[in-house]
Amino acid sequence: MPKMFASARAHTNIALIKYWGKKDQKLILPYTDSLSLTLNEFYTTTSVQFDEQLTHDEFSINAEPVSEHNQQKLAHFMDLIRNQRQFNLFAHVNSVNHVPISAGLASSSSAFAALAAAASKAAELNLSATELSRLARRGSGSATRSIFGGLVEWHKGHDDKTSFASPIDEQVDFGLEMIAILIDTSVKKVSSRSGMQNVVATSPYYPAWQEVVKNDMVAMKAAILKKDINLIGQIAEENAMRMHALTLSAQPSFTYFNAASLTAMDMIHDLRSNGINCYYTLDAGPNVKVIYHHQDREVILAALSEQFGHNNLVVSQPGPGIQYLK
Repeated sequence: MPKMFASARAHTNIALIKYWGKKDQKLILPYTDSLSLTLNEFYTTTSVQFDEQLTHDEFSINAEPVSEHNQQKLAHFMDLIRNQRQFNLFAHVNSVNHVPISAGLASSSSAFAALAAAASKAAELNLSATELSRLARRGSGSATRSIFGGLVEWHKGHDDKTSFASPIDEQVDFGLEMIAILIDTSVKKVSSRSGMQNVVATSPYYPAWQEVVKNDMVAMKAAILKKDINLIGQIAEENAMRMHALTLSAQPSFTYFNAASLTAMDMIHDLRSNGINCYYTLDAGPNVKVIYHHQDREVILAALSEQFGHNNLVVSQPGPGIQYLK
């Protein structure tokens, strides 16, 4: 039997235009398109070794066995690989996460992108980038975008074949940066999956949200074409707040913000009113991400450090797409 081993690295991405809602839970097809920035500082490295001696898949994350729930989810994902390859081999899967898990920092995007890349290569599937994006989507919606670097668009599609990501600009060279404010890296109380389901089922504003995203996608792509960071930040901030408004309008209502999130947002508003162009976005968690031009990095860091401490601020540049390590 050939060695059938591979190792891959994928970076997280932060959505500048959110999708927030699935029309097909099994295939993970979203109601809307979305657009993200891949980050260089947060990533997952995963190795996969198929072994004819195994009777089931063995998974570890950060050298610890995974929970039974995650074991089932990951095994189901590996079944997709086995079905494509038409074999019944199980695998040793080892992941190292350089990003807090389930804290609104997009850990699942890098985790499933890295797993899709390593497992498909180990299985000798020779997938194209588009095919790999479609496969990663089956593990986590946002993972479909982490196959690519820089600025990436996820086309919502209408079935498995038509829902995938493609790069808009993989070599972002106009000073776009992001600071992650690590407010709370513990596991969030409401998962992204259950939060989305609640919003789609109960928010009276969900149909309007779909129109918001459609318009924001057009505006954001135009801003990227102009390399206008202020406009990119403005659109991203408005889009994020409208997404989070959905959680407050759901039944029961919920929020991913905490007091420190609101403090961070107020500080960004204050910096902007004092002539420092910076904007914020948040995913499904309390951690605030700041969008700005790299020339303003030091003044923004200095202001935020006073409140949150320098060690809780992570500066990221646009990151790369999938990297194969072995």
